[in-house]
Amino acid sequence: MGNRVSAARKTVLVDGLATGYLEAGQGDPVILLHGGEFGVDAQIAWENNIDALARRHRVLALEMLGFGASAKVIDFNDGRGMRIRHIARFCEVVGVESAHFVGNSMGAVNLFVDATSESPVLPARSLVMICGGGEIQRNEHSAALYDYDATLDGMRRIVEALFYDPSYVADESYVQRRYDSSIAPGAWEALAGARFRRPGLAPPPLPSSARAYERIAVPTLILEGGADKLLPRGWAAEIAGQIASARSAVIPDAGHCPQIEQPAAVNDLLMAFLAEQCEGAA
Repeated sequence: MGNRVSAARKTVLVDGLATGYLEAGQGDPVILLHGGEFGVDAQIAWENNIDALARRHRVLALEMLGFGASAKVIDFNDGRGMRIRHIARFCEVVGVESAHFVGNSMGAVNLFVDATSESPVLPARSLVMICGGGEIQRNEHSAALYDYDATLDGMRRIVEALFYDPSYVADESYVQRRYDSSIAPGAWEALAGARFRRPGLAPPPLPSSARAYERIAVPTLILEGGADKLLPRGWAAEIAGQIASARSAVIPDAGHCPQIEQPAAVNDLLMAFLAEQCEGAA
C-alpha cells in the first residue's frame, strides 16, 4: 500500500540537529506534519498526497524530532514545545517566511497548541488539522499506540488502531514496512523514552483538547475520520465552532489517517481550501 512520490529526500541541519524532509513542487509553501505513532515518517504519512499538492505548491513534508531521518532527541520537560520550535526554525532554514500548515494526529495537535498560545512561533497563513484535536479515547486502540513493545504483533495493533479498512492490518508488507521504520536506530527509544517517569510518579493524563481556540485568526479546516477509533464523533465540528474562520468536514470510511486511507477525498478538500487562500491573497 502507498505510492512512490516524485519528492526529493533531503536532510538539513537545524540548530545543529539533523532534520529529514521530503520536498516537491514550486509555489506557495505547504508544510506537512505527520502523526506521532511509532514507525511513521514523512513518506509513510504523506505519500498519497505530496504529488497532488505539488502541482501548485512547494511541498515540504518535515520529519519531526525523533522520527524518520531527524535527530532522535528528547526534551523531558517540554517535548512538544521543542518540536514546535524546531518546526519554526526549519522554516527559517529552508527559506519559508509564510506557509500553509497541514498536520495529522500529533502534527495537528502541535499546530493547535501553537496557534492557541499567547505567542505562536509558526509562520502559518492557514491551518489544516486532520484527526488531531479531540480527546483521545481510553481504549485498546489508544493503548496499542502508547504501549508499543517493538514487536511485529505490536505494530499490527497500531495499524489496526489507525485504520478503518481491515486490509491494512492484513497486508503483511505494509505492517512490516511500518515495523522496520519503528526499529530504525534510535526511533523506538526516542518515542518510548519520552514517556519515562521517575519511580513513584503517577502517569500523566492523556492530553486535553481544551484550548483558547478563539485566538486562532487564520483560515482553518478541521478534518475528522468518520470511523476514527481514537477520537469521539463530532469533535471536529465542536472545535471549528470555537474558531471564527474555521470549518470542518468528516471523511467517510476513514480512521485516524484519512490522508492515507481516503487520499482522493482529502486531496480534493486540501486543494480547494488552499486555492481559496491563494485567491484571497491575490
